[in-house]
Amino acid sequence: MKLTDISRQVATAFAAVGVSGLVLVGCNNSSAPEATKEPVTEGATEGTTETANTEATTTSDIDPEHSKIVIGTTEGDFADMVRNQVKGSLEAQGYEVELVTFTDYVRPNVALADGDLDINIFQHKPYLDTFKKENNLDLVEVFQVPTAPLGIYSGKKTKIDEAFKGMSVSAPNDPSNFARALVMMNELGWITLKDNIDPLTASKADIADNSKYDIKIVELEAAQLPRARDEVDFAIINGNYATDSGIKLTEALFQEPSFAYVNWSAVKTADKDKKWVKDVTNAYNSEAFKKYAHDSFPGYKYPKIWGTDTAVAAPVAEAAK
Repeated sequence: MKLTDISRQVATAFAAVGVSGLVLVGCNNSSAPEATKEPVTEGATEGTTETANTEATTTSDIDPEHSKIVIGTTEGDFADMVRNQVKGSLEAQGYEVELVTFTDYVRPNVALADGDLDINIFQHKPYLDTFKKENNLDLVEVFQVPTAPLGIYSGKKTKIDEAFKGMSVSAPNDPSNFARALVMMNELGWITLKDNIDPLTASKADIADNSKYDIKIVELEAAQLPRARDEVDFAIINGNYATDSGIKLTEALFQEPSFAYVNWSAVKTADKDKKWVKDVTNAYNSEAFKKYAHDSFPGYKYPKIWGTDTAVAAPVAEAAK
């Protein structure tokens, strides 16, 4: 089954998958129910890049009806993007900015719907679509943000073209990410998936052909994958667990080509056309932020609208030798 066929199904298939199956939507995997508010400061925050401040105007040019913006993220890279770049840019424009960080994936959307946040940034669109449908929330995505992708990393073998019959490949054992792993192996030509399957719930039963390499798929909890690299020939690892364990994303031999799992911001639908939302969008798509992201997050998948992508996509012809 071709990836293009699978990709066409991704946007709609999540509606049939429960939120419980859509794990690892952000870069922090703690489930403790905590939120941390960071204080509002006057002017640009300390440590913010000068480039961000020079791009923004020094006089007040803000939404007159919304001068304070409360941004919610999971702790980690998404919070760092606010602290180190976006916050200063918006404050230099004249806004007050407050960052609230979460350690779970439920409360950020609930807090947004309840009005405790103005915007949140932590989830991919399929998760948002399913969550708001199941919880009857009137939320909408606005812009994408740089996201650590799922990737194939070396184990005993160090190059994709070292694939051989009988090799072992480790993969995350949760349903959502295991399905993504199968799609990656299908794209590489390592396996062939059945036609017309649901790419979001693909399982071993959906493998049409594994005869070319006779792969032994070793399913492990996602957090164990980096530690078990020496026990398999190749390891498929979530981006957040790779970075948490000190693995550079640029070391990936192959990353998922789909943009379906690049994370988005979300706001209440009633706010989507307001000036402050456009100003936040501009801050995240500014040249200053792009430079910061490329310098700070090498190996990430960047927003599709940027037209740049660091995904390591080995040619299928080479990978399938």
